[in-house]
Amino acid sequence: MFLLAVIWGLSIPITKLGLETVPPLMFTAMRFLVAVPLLLMLAAGRLRVPLRAVPSIIALGVMGITLGNVAQSFGVQGTSASVGTIVSATIPIFIVIFAAVRLGQPVAGRHWVGLLAAFAGIAMVAVGSGSGVEDLSKTTVTGVAWMLVSAVAIAFYYIWSAELTNKYGTLPVAAWNALAGLVAILPLAAIEMANTPHEVTVQALWTTVYLGVMVTVAGLLLWLFILRAVPARVAASVQYLQPVFGITAASLIFGDRLGGLFIAGVTVILVGLALAVSNKRPVPEDLVTE
Repeated sequence: MFLLAVIWGLSIPITKLGLETVPPLMFTAMRFLVAVPLLLMLAAGRLRVPLRAVPSIIALGVMGITLGNVAQSFGVQGTSASVGTIVSATIPIFIVIFAAVRLGQPVAGRHWVGLLAAFAGIAMVAVGSGSGVEDLSKTTVTGVAWMLVSAVAIAFYYIWSAELTNKYGTLPVAAWNALAGLVAILPLAAIEMANTPHEVTVQALWTTVYLGVMVTVAGLLLWLFILRAVPARVAASVQYLQPVFGITAASLIFGDRLGGLFIAGVTVILVGLALAVSNKRPVPEDLVTE
């Protein structure tokens, strides 16, 4: 889970680098042109799924790959690093809500307190990340709206994919839904390329390779494995560490200064995580002695 937090935490600053010369739809398509062949190769020999599963897998790909990732690209383009980080940090909360509704996983009061405390820590981390007025001025209402759409879509995608992989296997579901999402993106990316100036630089290429290989393929497989190993609230809460790595990386790449509030925010996040993943169990009656 810690490794996944690092991999995914670097995704927003790296996406910002890629979007400097490539527009959002084209950039997302390039990312999945890298990821889909890898997923298909990993799933070779295990790609057969029942016919009844096809509509759900296609819908999953359109929801998570097309809507979720395209919305995130537009959102990252239209928000500052601080605001984008804060909005993307709502993904774990949506994951816990969807898991409670769809999977029936219980969430105790202390878990909610931990999740909200961790979210407050994210706010402190973002404010203490050193972004100036010039950076904040890049944030638009549309950008924030796109980030929220992305957060909801990605959270639902994670929970729904866990349901489908339990039925049909991790690799077949991951490969086919990524392919479905890519097919849905390609026509939109072609229209954007014809009407928007762009330049495929070395920087754009290596960012799409990182996002395709590490974030999409390795990250998705890690996430699906984690969801099958621990409750969604535990998996989701650990994701609050992602913005810590993301803002730290942004400070190194874009020169933001990290102040004392950043350190305080990290501390609050860790306390929140401790509450969110706590699992107090009653002592069995047969172990209680007079």
